[in-house]
Amino acid sequence: MKRWMSLLFCLPFCVYGPVVAQSYIRGQVVDQSNNPLLGVQLYQPASQKWYSTGSTGAFGFPSPYSSDSVIFTLQGYQELHAFLPGSKFSTVVMKMLPSEIQARKPKLLSQVGMQPAEQRRAMWAGGETYSSEVENEPTPTDQYPSTGFALNIDKASYSNIRRFITLGMKVPPDAVRIEELLNYFNLDYSQPTGDNVFALNSQLTDCPWNANDKLLILHMCGQKLNLETLPPSNFVFLLDISGSMFLPNKLPLIKAAFRQLTVNLRDKDTVSIVVYGGTVATMLEATPGNNRQKILDAIDGLEPNGDTPGAAGILLAYSVARQHFIKGGNNRVILATDGDFNVGPTGEKELEDIIGRERLSGIYLTCLGVGMGNYKDSKLEALAKKGNGNFSYLDNVQEGEKVLVKELSQNLYTIARDVYAAVQFNKEAVKSYRLVGFENKKDAMMDTAAEIDGGEVGSGFSMMAMFEVEGRVDLSSFTGNLANVKLSYRLPTDSILRMDQYPCNTPYRPLASLDKSYSFAAALAMYGMILRESKYAPGKELEDVVPLAYMGLDPQNFLENDFMRQLDKTIKLYGNKHKHGKWNPTIQ
Repeated sequence: MKRWMSLLFCLPFCVYGPVVAQSYIRGQVVDQSNNPLLGVQLYQPASQKWYSTGSTGAFGFPSPYSSDSVIFTLQGYQELHAFLPGSKFSTVVMKMLPSEIQARKPKLLSQVGMQPAEQRRAMWAGGETYSSEVENEPTPTDQYPSTGFALNIDKASYSNIRRFITLGMKVPPDAVRIEELLNYFNLDYSQPTGDNVFALNSQLTDCPWNANDKLLILHMCGQKLNLETLPPSNFVFLLDISGSMFLPNKLPLIKAAFRQLTVNLRDKDTVSIVVYGGTVATMLEATPGNNRQKILDAIDGLEPNGDTPGAAGILLAYSVARQHFIKGGNNRVILATDGDFNVGPTGEKELEDIIGRERLSGIYLTCLGVGMGNYKDSKLEALAKKGNGNFSYLDNVQEGEKVLVKELSQNLYTIARDVYAAVQFNKEAVKSYRLVGFENKKDAMMDTAAEIDGGEVGSGFSMMAMFEVEGRVDLSSFTGNLANVKLSYRLPTDSILRMDQYPCNTPYRPLASLDKSYSFAAALAMYGMILRESKYAPGKELEDVVPLAYMGLDPQNFLENDFMRQLDKTIKLYGNKHKHGKWNPTIQ
């Protein structure tokens, strides 16, 4: 009987999945709260083989078909039959049995009066740290016609916000960095012409959160390099394996992400692995990219234990990177941690000093944050900025694939460093301006000697920046040059400061006729301002973001559709006074 059932279950291949060259069925199994499920048994009727998920819920196996039938079973969960494509990464959600839900419900050992659940959640996440920032204010052009900001490709804030919303927790306002929300989507990338390193376009429209002002949006794109012709890379994986990293969303997630990166290495690249925890050691000496199995075995063998001597690990990683330095190549330390250093130098200033000395060596730094509860966002953000690097947060396996596979060249290959944008406004047309995002830390604002430190920009980077502007004239009919933008930067291999200039002479366009990517960027900025509790978006509700986001939505873009789902969850979590009849929150 079982044999006949297996044959019946294979029938879809005859109808929907003709035999083709071998494909690879891959994905992740999660529960209804998006937590990865370990030890799920997968049965493939076509081959009558069994597989199981690892610590991150990930699975993968070959199939002779373009799509394949799979049966998922796990004690305490409903059995699931699925038909999965071999062309993309699948997320499989298993539902817990009702009896198991009741048995697993967490129980408090004590409670303070009628303390609300939200307050308890805040206590649980109270070990996380974020830099306290000062929101940019309107600036009169009569006094200060020029302003500037550093370009970077940091994206950590967006995926970290997603983590909070997924867990049903309100977002700490200081965790919201609007420029990183805009960076996350790489909106409307277009390759600069000729040998130009950058391209810049602009659009002027109505300000969605302030009817009295206009919004000037700058769109900057960086040159996309051909990965195959890039010089060799000297990568040092610096991995936190301390005892606090045992949770599924920490070391197991890091291992899954670095496995994906390893599979995409070129033969001419080299990888070293440095770890810190119970020991600070080089776990893998420089190994060519074509010896992938040796690198994968070293990653798989990592186990969490001990304290967190992060500073010692950083020093060793840079030492290893210097030993194998490739002149004219891509030399980079990739640090993955929750940032909770507790042995040796642990303060942000001490760690910044260490990184600041090392950045002069020509070695770049990428920081990948993971975890929750004791996650130190402020430390990792500071390290990335000080180390001529970039910063992302991994909240799931798919984000690891996005950062280290799909956006590999953007995050790990630099086209320009010390990149700074200086904007000179036309005083005859603009009365005042306010930079949206790019807020400064309070301690930097208090330091009279503080200077702007230009950022690192990666291959194929697309960035939106925006100014809320108050016109001295009617900007809706203004046809002149509103501002001039000067981009200054250095190429990765030389110290010459280069400068490119671009005029902002695009005439005004109402929101309804704005290019889609610009509308979507404005929606992201408004979303961030509301979460930050900005005083410059008074009376605005999260539901006010919805029509603007739909106006700019690309229905074929997975990330943009995912934001719409996140926006729906955010509205339900925060609550709103206003209801928009046109909004349909049933995006699947």
